[in-house]
Amino acid sequence: MSGEAVIDVRGLTKAFGEKRVVDHFDIVVPRGAIYGFLGPNGSGKTTTIRMLCGLLTPDEGEGTCLGFDVRKQASRIKQQVGYMTQKFSYYEDLSIRENLDFVARMYGLDRRRQRVDDALSDLGLADRQNQLAGSLSGGWKQRLALTACLLHDPQLLLLDEPTAGVDPKARRDFWDEIRRLSAKGVTVLVSTHYMDEAIQCDFITYIAYGKKLIDGRAAEIPAMIGLVTYRVSGPDIAALEAELKTEDAVEQVARFGSVLHVSGTDRARLDAVVDTYRKRGTHEWTEKTSELEEAFIYLMAGARDNFSRDAA
Repeated sequence: MSGEAVIDVRGLTKAFGEKRVVDHFDIVVPRGAIYGFLGPNGSGKTTTIRMLCGLLTPDEGEGTCLGFDVRKQASRIKQQVGYMTQKFSYYEDLSIRENLDFVARMYGLDRRRQRVDDALSDLGLADRQNQLAGSLSGGWKQRLALTACLLHDPQLLLLDEPTAGVDPKARRDFWDEIRRLSAKGVTVLVSTHYMDEAIQCDFITYIAYGKKLIDGRAAEIPAMIGLVTYRVSGPDIAALEAELKTEDAVEQVARFGSVLHVSGTDRARLDAVVDTYRKRGTHEWTEKTSELEEAFIYLMAGARDNFSRDAA
């Protein structure tokens, strides 16, 4: 991973009607990084990705993607990024090979047949190349979409929730491929809701309802928020959960199976609450390292939905 920025934008803003969907968003993505893009539904992730790849023009803001101006050189950006949409967008009545050949024609690629052959082989689609796209499972459709994104050898992939709705093995296989591409120098910006995917990213930015809340190395995000977390186990955990939610020093109580993760940002006040409950002797309290999941639950709880009625 080099220090060169593949994406460097500042103040990106986009409104639809009276609602700002993206509000002065900044991001710098170094070459070769896997950059996770997280946030609740409707937070502006897709709109941001579309501005970065040249499909939408920002209302405000400036910067570059692959060295091209995001406002003035959108057509150049579109030619050189691989963009994978949330919804499968290829022809279901064409075979895998026919879809890839169509994409190769759209990009005006030379050695078209050889490129398609190589892509089919690289992504494990050769044995299915004559199967209609409409008959593929979610995981295989995902693999076809990624293959199509890679046909023109882009140095930047913009992937919009690419693993939504596919089984765990397909997700694992997909991420194996993403890491392989990153090792070859391809930069990846990927939006996801899955924490097991987020922890595989080098960097993460979290956007909520148009505003960026935090941005940094994935491993450092919980510490940046300053969360202190305790793991709690014992009997009648539901009653304890309800009681803890009334404590001012407890900012978050998250249920994970039969245990609770209890978090706050004021250590002294949280420790005082924990000491009180420990003295009861009914539950086991153990301090744990705060992880991404706790961090993002915390961020989401504090975010305000700018599309709600009372946000106007």
